[in-house]
Amino acid sequence: MFARSLNIRGFRFAGIPAGIKKQADALDLGLVVADQLAVVAGAFTRNLVRAAPVVVAERRIRSGTARAILVNSGNANACTGEPGMTATLETTAAVAKALGIEPDQVLPASTGVIGAVLPTARIIDALPHLVRGLGESAEPFSRAIMTTDRWPKLATARAGAASVLGIAKGAGMIHPDVGPPQATMLAFLFTDALADQATLADALYGACDATFNAATVDGDTSTNDTVLALASGAAGVAPAATELRWAFARVGDALARSMVRDGEGASHVAELTVRGLASDTDARVVAKTVATSLLVKTALFGRDSNWGRILAAAGRAGIPFDPSRAALAIGGVPILRDGLPLGADAESLATAAMQNETYPIELVLGDGPGTARYLTSDLGHGYVDVNAGYRT
Repeated sequence: MFARSLNIRGFRFAGIPAGIKKQADALDLGLVVADQLAVVAGAFTRNLVRAAPVVVAERRIRSGTARAILVNSGNANACTGEPGMTATLETTAAVAKALGIEPDQVLPASTGVIGAVLPTARIIDALPHLVRGLGESAEPFSRAIMTTDRWPKLATARAGAASVLGIAKGAGMIHPDVGPPQATMLAFLFTDALADQATLADALYGACDATFNAATVDGDTSTNDTVLALASGAAGVAPAATELRWAFARVGDALARSMVRDGEGASHVAELTVRGLASDTDARVVAKTVATSLLVKTALFGRDSNWGRILAAAGRAGIPFDPSRAALAIGGVPILRDGLPLGADAESLATAAMQNETYPIELVLGDGPGTARYLTSDLGHGYVDVNAGYRT
């Protein structure tokens, strides 16, 4: 469910232009402030090449609490060495001073071009305006964190008597691999529920694994992927852990779908389900292989029900199955059974279903209990156009 209410109790939001992006007056600096010390949990990219803000935020969430999140777009501050780390520390220290809180209570996140140091002076100069702009609506913040996104991404859910608000950005370099401490996807989940860090982290990690880590645009895992969850406790109620997990998963699913649908140059989303393998882990490996196959994704762009590409991708995933038992349906239309095509008429019906903005693909490879789901987008000329000149 996309957000109807762009505010949540216990948090204030702001987003302003700070001159980080090339476009004049583009929103590129965002701030979230908790009215009181909030419980925090986080999941970060497992890419070995990690931006300075990822390193700092991961270290700071170990305290279990935070007061603010500072996010910039237009500059990833990745692969910038000691100057990049210094820029992260100086900008978060300046935010802390402006808010009257400790620097370690400010969590940084950045997204944009790799290799350029964060423009510290521009950010610090913009902070008075940023702090003055804090208000209940999350919309300015949601727009300030965008890079190649075509629209802001927000979603809400209820966790018993408490609320959850999710805000994310991402359209390219989207193949999240985030987990417990260990374009770009940034996602922030806010709840007014009372929750301890263990409960919050459990809900966050479960949501990440089921949603963000099962979505892909281009197969590239960013240096900056960050997912943060903050609980203000302002609702004064502690929902059951199952309720919080459900709400986080619901919000995560809505945000992941929006990111894949917004894939650079993408025109539609396919929800791939793989069934019948020995375990969910095996099914996840096959689903990931098919969902990231360039030949499969270009066939989706051409609205070509090319079952051969899908089956071939599954076959190279390294998971054993009997191809003579494979079955495939696209948009609810069976086109392959017992490893053999069902003919041109079936493929024509499937091709018609592929005209829709979203549709399911179901691949059954046996009778085992293993099942996995993956969201993927098509890949066409628009993706190349955006990324061929991303820096120039």
